[in-house]
Formats: sequence, structure tokens, C-alpha cells
Amino acid sequence: MAPLKLNQKNLPQICAAAPVQFPSYPRGDAVKEGIVHIGVGGFHRAHLAVYVDQLMQHHGVTDYAICGVGLQPWDVGMRDALGGQDHLYTAIERSAKGSVAKVMGSINSFLFAPDNREAVIAKMAHPDTHIVSLTITESGYYYNENTHELQTENPDIQHDLDPANNAPKTTFGFLFHAMDRRRQQGLNPFTVMSCDNMQGNGAITRNMLVSFARIRNPELAEWINTKAHFPNAMVDRITPQTSPADKVSLAQEFGIEDAWPIVTEPFMQWVIEDHFSDGRPPFEKVGVQIVKNVKNVEEFEKHKLRLLNGSHAIIAYGGQLAGYKYVHEVMQDPLFNKFIWQLMQEETKPTLPEIDGVSIDDYCKTLVERFSNPTIMDQLPRICGGGTGKIPQFIMPTIAEAIWVTGPFRRLCFTAATWFHYINGVDDNGKKIDVQDPMLEEIQTRARIGGTNPMELLNIKNLFGEDLRSDQRFIKTITTALEEIARDGVLKSLPKYID
Repeated sequence: MAPLKLNQKNLPQICAAAPVQFPSYPRGDAVKEGIVHIGVGGFHRAHLAVYVDQLMQHHGVTDYAICGVGLQPWDVGMRDALGGQDHLYTAIERSAKGSVAKVMGSINSFLFAPDNREAVIAKMAHPDTHIVSLTITESGYYYNENTHELQTENPDIQHDLDPANNAPKTTFGFLFHAMDRRRQQGLNPFTVMSCDNMQGNGAITRNMLVSFARIRNPELAEWINTKAHFPNAMVDRITPQTSPADKVSLAQEFGIEDAWPIVTEPFMQWVIEDHFSDGRPPFEKVGVQIVKNVKNVEEFEKHKLRLLNGSHAIIAYGGQLAGYKYVHEVMQDPLFNKFIWQLMQEETKPTLPEIDGVSIDDYCKTLVERFSNPTIMDQLPRICGGGTGKIPQFIMPTIAEAIWVTGPFRRLCFTAATWFHYINGVDDNGKKIDVQDPMLEEIQTRARIGGTNPMELLNIKNLFGEDLRSDQRFIKTITTALEEIARDGVLKSLPKYID
């Protein structure tokens, strides 16, 4: 039987022909769109949209369907893909046990801002809208990591700050206009809920929006700062980029023709502050971990950043240097597998806070299982990109803590050294690596000048602190690791770091 195009009309026939989970709840005009989401990419459709789908499917929630929003010209692809199939899409969960296909219906509509910017502002300002959520990547926040201030010099931010311009371009421009309209209408401000994988995502969102508003309208800025809530959150689900092969396999295995499905793992996690200004869905009913304050979020976040993202660093940079292509291939190498387990258990675990009801050992085992999933086909270059935003965040703080207490850190240093060497753009077999980083020119120049001396890179003061540059034990350990990798390659060096 030929695959059927995914749409509301074909759902019964699709589900009769294959074991596909599908939305049996009302959609369209029968529900209210309580969430407006900016940035409808793969992660949103594998995470927040899945949680909302479960609320609608299993708990009868009808007032928190999602209206997706695309602000950028390239979002036209998502507009057309979703619009051509009644805003349905397929989430394919893959594991060693096999694939499960679930048709998601929680995205009820989609607005493409370049077509009608006023429609987006009006939607956010509508009384039915209680939450505006974001997955706009770090660059979408216009956040200067050095000064912790809004990048007011950015041309798009300057455009939106100009009182003569009422057709915004940036997320903060749209939020500003929508908040202003709600205040004039006597409504509560909506909650602004960042779902980006970024430390302090709620606090950063608040600070950037209030900073923006203070320049355009100080009175509105005070209203937002006093009455609007911006919950901090930790999000987690591995979601590789959809490939043409994924569409083919979905059609062959489940008989579904989907313009833009997503592929993801069975595991997902979301920890969020219970800090909402205009109500919220009962997220806890579908497994979301609702916590009291930002400190609780930070504890979960530290576990994830240091264990998951820290391990990803050695998998990505060490794996690419060794000539591997996929995450699961690295985990199949017994040297890498043992190194990663010992890195988590012996060097990272001692730096982590205890959380009631959470077993760090169980979390480590879950991570190894997730990394080893051969069906996700998670490519190393996806994880390697933007190392200047990762190594200083995922590895160096753990090393800094080990310095303070004279704890073990040789595997952490080896991990950092793989990135220092990777920057050169050549793997251990002499094959060119396409290094992607916003600071590429500076870090590559410094890496090549420094060679096996790490000080050239460590002297970038907006990336690395004085506590690292001044510690001789750290300098000696990372220098040794760099010398070994440069001389022998990663695979021959790894045994020296495994007990």
C-alpha cells in the first residue's frame, strides 16, 4: 500500500494500516490556543509540543493548544510543511527495541511573521494566550555573555528600539508590543517561558526584555518587571536533524508521508520553576518536574551540564579526532566507553549536589544507554559546533572546583585538550575537520600558534578564568594531554587515562 499523506482526513486510514499513535482529542476551533511558541524547530516538536500533546490526549486539556510562530525568513519551510498537513507531524522515537511513531496534534496553527507581523502581536496579546514560549537558540536572545547586557548595537535590535518602527523583527520587539497591548487592555502579562538549553534561561529572558523595554518605555518595563514571570528551566531530549532517509523510513515502515517528521529518543526531561503569571497547564501530570525555585532548577541543571554535556565533549571532540562519525560509534569503542564512565564517576560526580529522590549513579547509567542508542544516528559535528560556548561551561567549572579541593581532574583535562587540538581542523588521520564556531578565526589562530602549549587559548579572558591560568597542576596536566594527543593521537593516548 502506498504511503498516505499526513493530514486530519487521512488519520483514521493511516492508523488502521499501521501501529501509529494519533491524537483523538479535539483540534481546530474546538480548542483554545493558550501557548504561543516562537521557534518551531525539531527540539520544540520533540519536547514542549509532546508534553502538551500528552496533556490533550490523556488529561482532556483543551485550553493550552499551541500556535507556532516563525519570525525568520527561513521559517517559511516549517510554515509550508505544517500548513500542508493540518499542522500535524510525526514524532519517531527510536531505540534498540525498535521505532514508535506518534502523530502529534498539539500545534494547532502557525503564524509566519514576515507575512503579517500584526497578527503575531495580536495573538500574543489575546486573552486566551497565557504563555509565550521560546526556542530561539542563544543568538536569539541578543545577550552579551561578557557584559550580561542586551546587544543594543545589533541592527535588528536597533530597528525594534526605534519608536518609528512598529513592525518588529526580533523576539523582544514582538514581546514588547504584545505586553504593551495587554497592559492597555487590563490583562495580566503572559508568562515568557524559555525552552532553550541555556543556563539561567528565564533570568536572561527577563533581563533582556526589561532592558529592551526600559529604552522604549520605562513605565512598561516596570510593569513587566513587577508582574510578568519568566520561569527558569532545564530541558533535555536528544533530537538530531531530520534527514531525507528519516522520511523514507517513516513512509516504508508506517505508511506515512510527512513533509517534516522529527526523530528523537524515548527519554525526555523538563525541570521548571513553578513561576507563572497567568496560569499554566498541569504539566506535572505528564512527568514534568515542577520545582519551587531557581536553586532547584540549578541543581538539576548542574547534573545535566556536567554529566551529559561534559561527556558529550569527549565524545564529540575526541570522537571526531579519532575518525568516528556518530555518537553510538564512539560508545561502541571500549576505550571511550570506559573513559566516559570513569570521567562521570570519579571526577564529575564528586562536584555535584545531592537531590532528593535522584540517584546520580542511575542517571549516569541512563546517559550511557542514551549515548549508545544506535538508532538515533546522532552525528558528531552537530555536537562539536560552538565549542567556545561549551568547554568553558561544561568542563572548565568542574576543573575549577577540582582545583579548589585538589581533586582528580586528569580526564577532564584530557577532554579539554581534545577540544584545544580539534580547533586546528585536522583529525588524527590527517583528514580536514570543518570547525564551526563564532570565534573560529581567533581560536584557530591561537591554537596553531600555541601548538601543545595551552596558554595561547587559556589567555582568552572572556572564555577562561585566572583560576585556571594560575594553577600549575592544571597547566602541567593539560599540557601533557595536548602533547600526547599531538604525538600519538586520541586512541593511543586514552589508555593512559583509564584505570
